Amino acid sequence: MKLKLKQKIAIQLYKTKFKAISFISNKLAAESLFKLFCTPYSGKPKRKEPPFFKKAKSIDIVFEKLTVRGWQWTPANCNGNKVLVIHGFDSCSYKSEPIINKLYLSGYEVLAFDAPGHGISDGKTINAKQFSECIADIDKKFGKIYGIVAHSFGGMAAALATENYLQQLERLVLIAPATETRTAIDNFFLFLKMPLNLKPEFDNIIRNLSGKEVSYFSVGRALENIKTKTLWIHDSKDIICPIADVTIVQEKHLPNVQFHITSGLGHNAIYRNQNVLQKIAFFLYE
Repeated sequence: MKLKLKQKIAIQLYKTKFKAISFISNKLAAESLFKLFCTPYSGKPKRKEPPFFKKAKSIDIVFEKLTVRGWQWTPANCNGNKVLVIHGFDSCSYKSEPIINKLYLSGYEVLAFDAPGHGISDGKTINAKQFSECIADIDKKFGKIYGIVAHSFGGMAAALATENYLQQLERLVLIAPATETRTAIDNFFLFLKMPLNLKPEFDNIIRNLSGKEVSYFSVGRALENIKTKTLWIHDSKDIICPIADVTIVQEKHLPNVQFHITSGLGHNAIYRNQNVLQKIAFFLYE
């Protein structure tokens, strides 16, 4: 990932800050690091509203006293099934337009929301537990959701939400999901060159917030408890969510999960690819 000068300077400032705090307390340094881990790093994306979004009905929910804003598209040829589209970390629903448009043209009622701390929704941070609970609240307010199509960090949240709250979900599509939180944490520490002695405190924060070990926040683990028919789409060249984590799940041979592995699309182009979009449409219809 090529960094801009502004990002390089910010990273250096973070390193200095955490090093200084760690001299006082590893616990305080880990708390500050965890807050950064949960904060969209480029701020809320400033993007012009795509024309297709002007056709939608504006909707929202209140989650943890935050207004979470979204959109609802209902085509004239609606087949009666609702599909929720979920974006990834440091992203927003505008970027999911290719998926939303494809589902709309396929006859689905489509819902999309900017996660807390993202896009036009309130808040500054988000974690997987909160995101999964937010998804559950969306399902409660807007009726039975037939399927979910989720990218990256949204895939992790969708898997947890399906496991814990949405057992009735009939179709789940995971596009380049953030498979293992442990991998994400390790990469985060490596990227910022943080001292490894902060990891136990970092893990303890997650344990205290959720009542779960870091290993719980795993798409592979969650899918073992999900009966929903699932399509997992991933690229072999993905450097954000590595294919190595996906291979481990493939080796479990879960009966309700099918994989579609691409090559050369990376982490983001994958959800704009026409062949991938067609694969999703077919899977939802099966």
